[in-house]
Amino acid sequence: MNISIVVPLYNEEESLTKLHEWIERVMHENQFTYEIIFVNDGSTDRSWQVIEKLKAQFPNIRGIKFRNNYGKSPALYCGFQAAQGDVVITMDADLQDSPDEIPELYRMITEEEYDLVSGWKKKRYDSKLAKNLPSKIYNATARKVTGLKLHDMNCGLKAYRNEVIKNIEVYGEMHRYIPFLAKNAGFTRIGEKVVTHRKREFGTTKFGLSRFVNGYLDLMTLWFLSKFGKKPMHFFGLYGSFMFLLGLISVVVVGAVKLHAIINQTRAALVTDSPYFYIALVAMILGTQLFMTGFLGEIVARNSTERNNYKIEKEI
Repeated sequence: MNISIVVPLYNEEESLTKLHEWIERVMHENQFTYEIIFVNDGSTDRSWQVIEKLKAQFPNIRGIKFRNNYGKSPALYCGFQAAQGDVVITMDADLQDSPDEIPELYRMITEEEYDLVSGWKKKRYDSKLAKNLPSKIYNATARKVTGLKLHDMNCGLKAYRNEVIKNIEVYGEMHRYIPFLAKNAGFTRIGEKVVTHRKREFGTTKFGLSRFVNGYLDLMTLWFLSKFGKKPMHFFGLYGSFMFLLGLISVVVVGAVKLHAIINQTRAALVTDSPYFYIALVAMILGTQLFMTGFLGEIVARNSTERNNYKIEKEI
């Protein structure tokens, strides 16, 4: 099979039939063998009934229905598990992603040998203040932290080699950082393509401003896990040792001042009146806590079932 198209959706009954017709036309024009996997993320409208009706007419449609609304990442994860095509395309169901982009995305994967190609909606029709500006700031931060020079990390229109989606785990709300997950799994040929962004025809957006706050928190989580996930002592131990050393130096300063006063038989201030006493107290406590956190993290990492889960590209 050439292509698997994974479409996560939530309350998109108006757009599904039109989206399917558009995809069908593009697939037939290019003579692709394909499947369309609709993942219904707990919709409360008639989205699932529309999918069942389409399935009755077209055998290459597959449907996955969630009992509850879990989010886009679980929907993509289940879609990825089911996908059988050599190239996997993800797109949103709201008709803002154009299926006409699929042939070129497929070509970039198969001929230019990219592992992943991410869409870039260079010209957008969203609200400039509510979406465009926060998105630009978010993407600039993501580029800095991940080292990936992508302009639109969270674009729903992406193409992957099948091997990529079988070796990454999309969980929580990590769909925003799939290129970073792929990079951490050893897939470094990551490209970008300018794609058309269309105005929404039906319904309303399902994502609020909270996604930007959650996005930054998820980005920090991924960065930390990629750097220190299997060696937490390298992070906590380093800063714990630094804090403890700072406290130790402060203790030496306090002791030296007191000893100097005793030797010279001069009146010395109380130890508790010295700011260095409190610096030493806080720094040594923090240092010990950070060091123990790293130590406990190291024990957990060493006993984790995933501690030796390495991605093997090929065996002979």
